[in-house]
Amino acid sequence: AAFVSIQAFPALLDLPQDLEVSAVSCGSRHTAVVTRGGELYTWGWGKYGQLGHGNNVSSDQARRVEHLVAEGLWVEEVVCGPWTTYVRV
Repeated sequence: AAFVSIQAFPALLDLPQDLEVSAVSCGSRHTAVVTRGGELYTWGWGKYGQLGHGNNVSSDQARRVEHLVAEGLWVEEVVCGPWTTYVRV
């Protein structure tokens, strides 16, 4: 099982390629951001697939949700629930 650290306080995060964030949302154990380029990045606890990477793997590193890119979808908004992530494209 992957270990995912839990941060009780805000911490700086370096996103790949110096991306600019336009929106952010936090669930109970995961986080998602929308970039100005309409991409979605997620990280944290992924046991229920809430990170959107097609698996139940957790990650301490922000990863782009490739399925949305492959479908040519532009993300406009993200809202995280306790164990879910809702995306408006």
